[in-house]
Amino acid sequence: MLDAIDIKILDRLQENARTKRNALAEEVGLSLPSLSDRLKKLEDNGIIEGYFTKVNRKIFGYDLMAFILVVMDSSKNYEKLSEKVLKTPEILECHSILGEGSHILKALVKDTEALEKLLSQIQSWPGVTRTITSFVLSTIKETTTIKL
Repeated sequence: MLDAIDIKILDRLQENARTKRNALAEEVGLSLPSLSDRLKKLEDNGIIEGYFTKVNRKIFGYDLMAFILVVMDSSKNYEKLSEKVLKTPEILECHSILGEGSHILKALVKDTEALEKLLSQIQSWPGVTRTITSFVLSTIKETTTIKL
């Protein structure tokens, strides 16, 4: 069970994962060893899944983000699709969905030529019958922070 101190730790780390441990310990009223123990338990229990750096994609030439709806002929090829997705670096996220289509992919590429190549690749995967692509014009909100 999480207590109020764990929630404070998690909230603070969601704001800034680079917060120094000694500053975090002071902020939540723990000694450094106690904080380190709590962080280890939060990690070991799968509550903290990782620490990430968000890189400005445009500096590296990744100017085109798209959401790709994947329609498959049946569920027998889901495992193959999963394997292909995991090996495709242009795909940032893959979600199995209900409704139209079976999966939605978030992809990041440098230009339309790269997107065309990616779509051709996805459409050749076993079981994929079609894709529907939406381009991202601008992003109003993009976060990994959740309310605790």
